[in-house]
Amino acid sequence: MAFQRQRIASAVFSALAAWSVSAVAQTADTSATPAATTATPAAQPALQPIVVTATPFASQEDVQVLTPAKVIAGDELRNKLGNSLGDTLSGELGVSASAFGAGASRPIIRGMEGPRVMILQNGMGVSDVSTVSNDHAVATEAATARQIEILRGPAALLYGSGAIGGLVNVVNDRIPTELVGKPTGTVEGRYGTVDGEKNTSFSLDTSAGQIGLHLDGNYRDTDNYKIPGNVRQGDGSSASGRLPNSFTHETSLGGGISYVTNWGYIGLSAATLDDHYGIPTDEKSFIDLHQNRYDLDTVVNNPFAGIEKFRFRMGYTDYSHIEKAEDGTPNTVFANRAVQTRWELTHAPLAGWHGTFGVQTEQSNYSALTPDTGVSELTPPTRSRSFAGFLVEERQFGQVLASAGLRAESVSRRPDSGSGLPGRDFSLVSWSTGGLWTFQPGYGLGLTYSFAQRAPTVEELYSNGPHESTSTYDIGDNQLKKETSHNIELTLQKTEGLVRWKGNVFRNKVNNYIYGRTNGQVDDTGTADPDGEFTQRFWSQGDATIRGVEAEVTYNWNGEGMSGRVFADTSRGTLDNLGNLPLQPSTRYGIELGYKTGPWASGVKVLRAQKQDRLASFETYETPSYTQLDANLSYTQRLNGVKLTWFALARNLLNQDIRLSTSVLRETVPLGGRNFIVGVRTAF
Repeated sequence: MAFQRQRIASAVFSALAAWSVSAVAQTADTSATPAATTATPAAQPALQPIVVTATPFASQEDVQVLTPAKVIAGDELRNKLGNSLGDTLSGELGVSASAFGAGASRPIIRGMEGPRVMILQNGMGVSDVSTVSNDHAVATEAATARQIEILRGPAALLYGSGAIGGLVNVVNDRIPTELVGKPTGTVEGRYGTVDGEKNTSFSLDTSAGQIGLHLDGNYRDTDNYKIPGNVRQGDGSSASGRLPNSFTHETSLGGGISYVTNWGYIGLSAATLDDHYGIPTDEKSFIDLHQNRYDLDTVVNNPFAGIEKFRFRMGYTDYSHIEKAEDGTPNTVFANRAVQTRWELTHAPLAGWHGTFGVQTEQSNYSALTPDTGVSELTPPTRSRSFAGFLVEERQFGQVLASAGLRAESVSRRPDSGSGLPGRDFSLVSWSTGGLWTFQPGYGLGLTYSFAQRAPTVEELYSNGPHESTSTYDIGDNQLKKETSHNIELTLQKTEGLVRWKGNVFRNKVNNYIYGRTNGQVDDTGTADPDGEFTQRFWSQGDATIRGVEAEVTYNWNGEGMSGRVFADTSRGTLDNLGNLPLQPSTRYGIELGYKTGPWASGVKVLRAQKQDRLASFETYETPSYTQLDANLSYTQRLNGVKLTWFALARNLLNQDIRLSTSVLRETVPLGGRNFIVGVRTAF
């Protein structure tokens, strides 16, 4: 016991030492259905099940009813990989994308966007400013990910009360947690015709004694992408051929080192990301983004009697991006420096309950300033702090698996004293509970209920100025109240056999829902002007209701021979007595067929999206229906002990003019036209 205490003490002291260095530096600077789960014929060997890492129970994907999950990994992830996280995930059940050109697109889950969808990297927040505006890219790279997880439900409370819509966790295993006997890794190169995409990514793991080492990187370069028609649909006078200012140039490099032994591990990682991309608006501005990130992660197994695992994580992020005019003149400098910590203890079963409890803290300094004067351009420098305690538990009651989560959190916002704006404090309580009744083997009926609260973000409270890249003049409200969400979901599923299926019905009632309400054109001072270049946008509140249905049926999914999938999702969001919520997703349905034999694998997917005419009172553009046809073909061979996969992907084969109803630029920014992607990847 003394030796175990010594081990955990050493780990904690090491973590605290690293925390103090980051804190001093900051002060001085004042991972919905189991489509990827194996469903092979009895004669075929079963594939390894995918494990969801962003849960306290290392649960498999096919039992994630209480935290409805989709895990994308392996060839499925490589085939779906896009230029942005939103593009990569936009075909999943209940998931759309903000689609602000090729460089910036966040995932939208069940009509919830921005701060209501938390983006994690290896279980820690990305700490960028992508929640501030749709033109800001997510500062994490899917091309180097081992898997991407989409979660909702009780487990989301481990990571944040604000994850009302859910969370996305990008897992790249940058800090090694196990030792490999010999060097292993992957390398991939691809080329795309729609934008001249040149993309190379790699990931490498090795070990020396009890030291694990990891290195990964990505390079992507694309030109302005081709579009089927005109920028404005039916307007022959608008640009055609290619979408102006839709280029991207991105590089990332990360590495990690850890000491791994029988009691656990302790490791560090560092990464840098540079992203340069165009904003496809009339102003033709562009963004230069840079982020440095440092993480510490330590796990001690069985540190005390009754405790199965102690885990401490800390992250320090230094993020900035400059929005520049077409001629390169800087307009606004956005910056965010954040320190996060997470302390988790997983306890042994107690009275049948098994779970994790812990504490999470975060401190960030955010600003949006004029580059030449350093004065507030859009929002004043603001320091935010949060402190949260959480608990997630699970227990089996006969045929019923029950799960529950609780999170209490305090959040403070403190704008610069020179701004004259008031500070705000919020006390948040969130909880969730649910159960899965396995009424016969392979069949389950699940019911979950979640109560979640979210504090208004800095930009929602304190914005007051022009935002060049979105052509909006944003006005916050420093008296906004916290959001409160009441979500109920019913799930019926079949998880065994060649044929599997799942259906979800949900209803989310959100009190004090915060949304952007537009109100005519203004000039750069906020004065009303019918010919002004900015659209005035007020952050407002109202009670909202979002409800929807998702369903999927699969046959032999990812198995040898023929496989198939039929899917559909629909949701609708309304403001009480004020009509529809803005930027709501279209109703979608489709079919996907696949065939595998020996080294060959192929697939085809047809997605149909209906016209979206359920508009908010201040919206005017109805997005038309479209049909998206995609296909893939690959051949895998062994060459000198190396697994070599040649692949070809085809996207939007029908060359449809596709406009997403969830994009604020849907009138002027269609998705790319017909695209052929060819490439090769190796695994060793």
